[in-house]
Amino acid sequence: MTLRLFRHYVHLPTALMGVVEVLVLVSAPIIVDGLRGETSPIPTVLIFAACSLVALSAMGLYSARQRARFKGVVLRAALAQLLAMAMVVIVTFFAEPLRPGQDQLLAWGGLTFLLIAITRLIGDRLIDEDVFKRVVLVYGAGQRAQSLSQLRRRSDQRGFRVAGYVAAPGESVLVERDLRQLGPNDRLRDLADDLRVDEIVVAMDDRRREFPVRALLDCRLAGIEVIDLVSFLERETGRVRLDVLNPSWMIFGEGFRRDPVRQFTKRAFDVVAALALLAITLPFTLLTLLAIAIEDGPRGPYFYRQRRVGLDGRVFNVLKFRSMTVDAESDGRPQWASREDARVTKVGRVIRKVRIDELPQIVNVLRGDMSFVGPRPERPEFVSQFGESVPYYDERHCAKPGITGWAQLCYPYGASEKDAIEKLQYDLYYVKNHTLLFDLLILLQTVEVVLFGKGGR
Repeated sequence: MTLRLFRHYVHLPTALMGVVEVLVLVSAPIIVDGLRGETSPIPTVLIFAACSLVALSAMGLYSARQRARFKGVVLRAALAQLLAMAMVVIVTFFAEPLRPGQDQLLAWGGLTFLLIAITRLIGDRLIDEDVFKRVVLVYGAGQRAQSLSQLRRRSDQRGFRVAGYVAAPGESVLVERDLRQLGPNDRLRDLADDLRVDEIVVAMDDRRREFPVRALLDCRLAGIEVIDLVSFLERETGRVRLDVLNPSWMIFGEGFRRDPVRQFTKRAFDVVAALALLAITLPFTLLTLLAIAIEDGPRGPYFYRQRRVGLDGRVFNVLKFRSMTVDAESDGRPQWASREDARVTKVGRVIRKVRIDELPQIVNVLRGDMSFVGPRPERPEFVSQFGESVPYYDERHCAKPGITGWAQLCYPYGASEKDAIEKLQYDLYYVKNHTLLFDLLILLQTVEVVLFGKGGR
């Protein structure tokens, strides 16, 4: 089962885990204070709980894509508490009455970590996720329905369980598993009632051929949800599947809008966040400049400018720390970065892994060429290539490109047309559903990507 919060989908088990852990985060300081015979101000406890919740989110512990085993979860929980304690110190720096003592804060963090680890262990062992899954009946058993049956990742199947597939009249049957037959006098609603279905997914290959209007309306009025395949896959997988997408879904569906209020808040957020990040990362910027100077000499060059395609197809120069040799593309032909690329310098290998090479793009954000969150900008040569071969590729330019994005969280570094197609599906999901809260969630989860070096080359 899936909830929708501010146009972003959250699986019910994840939401329930979050509610339980919020109670843990508030209870841990109270328990510690009770054992120590102390009483802390309620605002202090709430600050600690809020910082811990943000830190847990930053470590990806509320992400539907989290695949770490229990040891990885424990490591992330420990890092989250260290980050949370640092955040509490920063937040209460100018509010001494609200600042917990050093020993007190360490005790809060230690007990919180222990309780979170126990909660996660119990959750993984005892909670049966099938209890929270929607039971789905798929109307269609052809090529479009096959795209649903081919979902293999556990993260893509957390919200539903397929009870069966019903072949539409005259449709080629490509899905044999869980195939249900309807006779000429059988009703779709009766089958749905027998299987205790919560939702019917319409996945016909050709809706112009005997579309079951009366049968679906009967199910809808009986309280059974009816949804088309594109919207279902969008909700469950966090991407817009190109193999089942049609233009009418984009034209008549919600999203894909340019709301003036949203554009204003996004720009204001970008400017404030850019200035803050510029101040916070200044030491890393200076160290990177020094490291490049030591490796390649004081004459540099320190930065690398490259043409990229931005909003509405406009070309701009993106700014990065130079991480490759000066003659990386001496033949003038653009190349993808590959794993263990010989063109990458020693300093470049480090700064690319932890994304420090992206820091100069803060200047691009302040200029208005880029946003903090959005599809990654590609080079004009690759855009021209993919625009001809990949459907709906140009639609990703309906939003400003970003330093980080939904595709960067969900998919590793791509260096082929196949990878470009996979990342485009996540980019379209972001373009359709982006909100300020969604941007904040992406920024938080980018912390985990940087700390664990996911996808860097």
